[in-house]
Amino acid sequence: MRHLNYNHLLYFHTIAREGSIAKAADVLHLAPQTISGQIKQLEAAIGAPLFERIGRGLVLSETGQAVNQYAEEIFSLGSELAHWVNRGQSTLPNILNVGIVNSIPKLVAHVVLSAALDLAPPMRLVCKEDTLQTLLADLSIHRLDLVLSDRPIPIGFSVKAFNHPLGESPVAFFGSENLAKRFGADFPDSLDGAPVLLPMTGSAQRRSLDGWFDHIGVAPNIVAEFDDSALLKAFGETGAGIFPAPIAIARQIEQTYHARHIGSAGEIKETYYAISPERVLRQNAVRTITDRARQRLSSLTGSGA
Repeated sequence: MRHLNYNHLLYFHTIAREGSIAKAADVLHLAPQTISGQIKQLEAAIGAPLFERIGRGLVLSETGQAVNQYAEEIFSLGSELAHWVNRGQSTLPNILNVGIVNSIPKLVAHVVLSAALDLAPPMRLVCKEDTLQTLLADLSIHRLDLVLSDRPIPIGFSVKAFNHPLGESPVAFFGSENLAKRFGADFPDSLDGAPVLLPMTGSAQRRSLDGWFDHIGVAPNIVAEFDDSALLKAFGETGAGIFPAPIAIARQIEQTYHARHIGSAGEIKETYYAISPERVLRQNAVRTITDRARQRLSSLTGSGA
């Protein structure tokens, strides 16, 4: 497909958003037959069906889902362009697209990225959360400027990118007032049978914690596992269980989630990386953010990292 017909893409995107050709026709003020014919032309150009019919409705095919993601970005940029023109701006906004690995605590991400909001000239920060593999794929095609991760690029992962260590933080356990009173006195032996909230099996922190539990000979009662660190802490706030978190954000955890520090998880630490397509950081914004992140993480953990 050498040339993309943006009218066809608009019709497709509208159907995907509205859920049917009839509703899209009402929005676009066109006959349903016209839209249907244009979609067939787009499918012929792409070489695969974009929709599947289930009952009386339409759902996106696997190809349609991928095309719709690109359409979302294209029309979002179009709206931004129109807004920029209408405001009569003479310069383009500075945008920094950052991917955040979904296992990183949101409060840590804020500590690292908040420097972007203080840059001069001002910069718009656009954050996307996903798995490391997905974010690295986006980085490789320049849809992201930077990836914030709690682990380095996997060995053997074929993408041209480089790890830039930002610092590390010891991991500790936190809990509600009641849980802290019950399990704080004889920690970490008190964790045996204690209700805990943990990251998902397979995550880097979970592997470290499981190894530490085995080493000290305790078997906690795992109440729930989470892929999202903020959701884990939200459950922890209700007293559902004791939960691990980096010492670097201990004060924010106590203030935001009303949780008390119970004890440290041995020698377990979380390490944070900025991953970029460059071996030497040249973009001023990225360099400033990484430098300030190292300083802040070092001051919060009392380390020289």
